[in-house]
Amino acid sequence: MKVALIALPWPLFNRPAIQLGVLKGYLRRISGIEVRTFYPYLQVAYHLGYEVYHALCDSSWLCEALGAGLLFPEKQKEAERLFRRLARKEGLSLNYNEGLGLLEETLREYLLAIPWKEYQVVGFSVCLNQLTLSLWAARLLKEYFPHLRIVLGGALCAGNLGRSLLENFEFLDFVIQGEGERPLARLLAALSAGRSPEGPGIFLRRGGKVVGEGQEELSPEEIPSPVYDDYFAELQNLPPEARFFPVIPLEASRGCWWGKCHFCNLNLQWCGYRLRPLAAVLSDIRRHARAGLLDLAFMDNCLDRRQALTLFEELAKDGRDYRIFAELRAIYTAEEYRRMRRGGLYWVQIGVEALSTSLLKRLGKGTTAIDNVAAMRHCEEAGLELSANLICHFPGSTPEEVEETLRNLDYVFPFRPLTTVSFWLGYGSPVAQRPQDFGLRRIYPHPYYRYLFPSEILKSLRVLALGYEGDRRRQLALWRPVVEKVRAWKKTWEELRARHGPLLTYREGGDFLLLRQVLPQGRVLHHRLRGPSREIYLFLTEPRPFEALQSRFSHLPAERLRSFLEDLERKRLLFREGDRFLALAVRHP
Repeated sequence: MKVALIALPWPLFNRPAIQLGVLKGYLRRISGIEVRTFYPYLQVAYHLGYEVYHALCDSSWLCEALGAGLLFPEKQKEAERLFRRLARKEGLSLNYNEGLGLLEETLREYLLAIPWKEYQVVGFSVCLNQLTLSLWAARLLKEYFPHLRIVLGGALCAGNLGRSLLENFEFLDFVIQGEGERPLARLLAALSAGRSPEGPGIFLRRGGKVVGEGQEELSPEEIPSPVYDDYFAELQNLPPEARFFPVIPLEASRGCWWGKCHFCNLNLQWCGYRLRPLAAVLSDIRRHARAGLLDLAFMDNCLDRRQALTLFEELAKDGRDYRIFAELRAIYTAEEYRRMRRGGLYWVQIGVEALSTSLLKRLGKGTTAIDNVAAMRHCEEAGLELSANLICHFPGSTPEEVEETLRNLDYVFPFRPLTTVSFWLGYGSPVAQRPQDFGLRRIYPHPYYRYLFPSEILKSLRVLALGYEGDRRRQLALWRPVVEKVRAWKKTWEELRARHGPLLTYREGGDFLLLRQVLPQGRVLHHRLRGPSREIYLFLTEPRPFEALQSRFSHLPAERLRSFLEDLERKRLLFREGDRFLALAVRHP
């Protein structure tokens, strides 16, 4: 049996889709199955222009509005209105109709050039931003090649999301929910044998109804290494001036070992948490390095701390200049960040989400404000590129939490700015499952879907993004000062950083420290800490309680210690939360 697996726009163009890679890696182990993966988003990115394509990827609604114009021609005008409205906000100048025409022409030419008579099954990976275009392409292929069995899978097919797709779109034959490897293999085996597929993870029609339930996961040892040969071949088919060195997506685990964030729905398709063997992860990285590729990205929700530290220690022995992206929790020490940096960690996304401890508790993060400030400080010192969000408008946020956030923003000014994101309610998240616990009165499909789908479909279609009745209007007003302050922070930080370099640093002098501080107004201050002052400041480069300070510096009176700390805090050289303290300056010889 010959199977085609396709990823439609809008994955990041400079990365092969890991979903296709791992499915091919798994299915190629099974005799009698021939797999080819296709990446039409490469062609779309090339024709659209890499910068424009990348800008579109940042907005799910812009992407889905383009796909909706092809999927539902009768909704094209409404989809265009939504697109133009959101594109203005994003500063994107792409004309909707021109983009739509280019998209249709490029994808039609690409898809219809594939020799479909050789294939029996085509599977679409449907993740964020890919729903409407995947449905359009599936319908197109079914119209031209009715012998093809059309299968959808991916994050947007989990649970009732996938069931409702099969209920609403008759050109679909099967939907895989959860992890796709085993269910897809069983489906292909059944189709090859001419029988109806059975078992968990497969939605199908039987007796006029959609049936299917459950999921089936792989053990850690079974998780395959991704195979990206088809992506590399398509990349080489681009004109020489359009080629690039890709970033290679990898997996070290599936699921999330924390798994308690109330706003998160990233684990819809995973059953629990599984950690791949370290040897397998290292083998994947080194295999790509031998092929001349050093830029890699872990797709894990969050790296396991112990494995991450060991992994990067091992990679440091390779003598290669890796550049690796990973998502981490704010739980590492400064020395641990430095160790990971030496092993190739280059760009990190840390789930900061808030600078208010009570709000972090409301979010289910399991961290505190000082933990997050420490993570920002440590990344700055280790030379790591940090991406982190500040969630605004979370239901039930209080004026006190907003005030705490505004106050703490003054102390993190020297570090790479956070990105404000408005809370959105996702299908399957704890907030969506227990809306009454968060003060939500009613949940419904996000209003933007009305621009994309006909009303008769939207009545029964389960969707990823949800709207709700709650305190949204109050939250928008409450958080406005934070949004404005972060916007100003970003602008000022970029200007000062370009002129002065790091904005709060210290240099070691043996028995003294020299601190250099660039204020938001651009003024540069210098401070010198001698003797015990130096020792105290260095001791506080990790968050410490006052009790630990007293124990370490027992020869100093408590009043003198507190007076010194208050002076540092007033100068914003030190962050304080309750009775815990953190020195903010980073070492920069």
